[in-house]
Amino acid sequence: MNEQPLGDVFRRLIAATGPISLTQYMAEANARYYTSADPLGEEGDFITAPEISQMFGELIGLWLADMWIRAGREWPVMYVELGPGRGTLARDALRAMKRYGLEPEVHFVETSTPLKELQLAAVPDAQFHADLSRVPMDGPMLLVANEFLDALPISQLLKTEAGWRELVVVPEGEKFACAPGPRPMDAAVPEARRGLPEGTLLETCPAAAAIVYEIAGRLVHQGGAALLIDYGHAEERTGSTFQAVKGHRKVDAFANPGEADLTAHVDFHALARVAESREARWLGTVEQGAWLKALGIEGRAEALSEYAPQHREALHSAMHRLVDRDQMGELFKVMGLAAPGWPDGVGYG
Repeated sequence: MNEQPLGDVFRRLIAATGPISLTQYMAEANARYYTSADPLGEEGDFITAPEISQMFGELIGLWLADMWIRAGREWPVMYVELGPGRGTLARDALRAMKRYGLEPEVHFVETSTPLKELQLAAVPDAQFHADLSRVPMDGPMLLVANEFLDALPISQLLKTEAGWRELVVVPEGEKFACAPGPRPMDAAVPEARRGLPEGTLLETCPAAAAIVYEIAGRLVHQGGAALLIDYGHAEERTGSTFQAVKGHRKVDAFANPGEADLTAHVDFHALARVAESREARWLGTVEQGAWLKALGIEGRAEALSEYAPQHREALHSAMHRLVDRDQMGELFKVMGLAAPGWPDGVGYG
């Protein structure tokens, strides 16, 4: 049976109870979107780095293996991935780890049934969990979250003449729009930023902060390291980054909720402070292109080209897509975290 369009559900809810938060709008729209189909790949709505080239996952696997080896090869050890897509990154990373004697238990945090089926085909031994809290705590955790945080629901605060207000979602014709809500939100704005000029918009993502808080706490308790990879900014900024993608193109985020991928840039500056508040080691936040080059992606592309010269052009094209500043190299960031006592990671410093 077909589900009722989410836009109709929102209209009825707003008519009955008043405007809804942007957080609720984004959370319910993405929940509907991700449980309905596989959105990845050329025939889907967007393509992620692991689908562009095996080199991406391989280098992540090598980074994790290097950290584990230099930390003393503790056992048992777990590989944990949040939102593992089709399982491509995990498959490539685990293959690279195995070359160095690292064969961890695999734990996926995933809620999409269509994607779980694809992930099991790629990584048959994976164990699934609804959230990170259900992943075992036995031994060090090697965690990866690639293009996971950007889809978590955000809130937006606007400085108005009357002070800070949260933006709420209201119907506007056939679509929806944001408008300042009535409730004062000055207390939710860090004191150092409350004096910003009228018209300033701030984005926050409490869900991302909560997840990083949990990751950092587990690293401190269990040992291990984590890589959080997404498009975003490493310094404080203002303005809206809320957007929707469908068919590899940006579309109106307030039209047809549940039918497009809703995302926002990740505030890595804030997340680094969250991790440090739990006494985890923040290794740094660097551009994806620089990080992959530090790990040797150029040499890996050349080695693969020599092994399969007929694919040289495709391999180098994929590499440039991952590292060039006008492609994914600058916009995407790689934040590294580690347990106290664990080593510095390659690519940071």
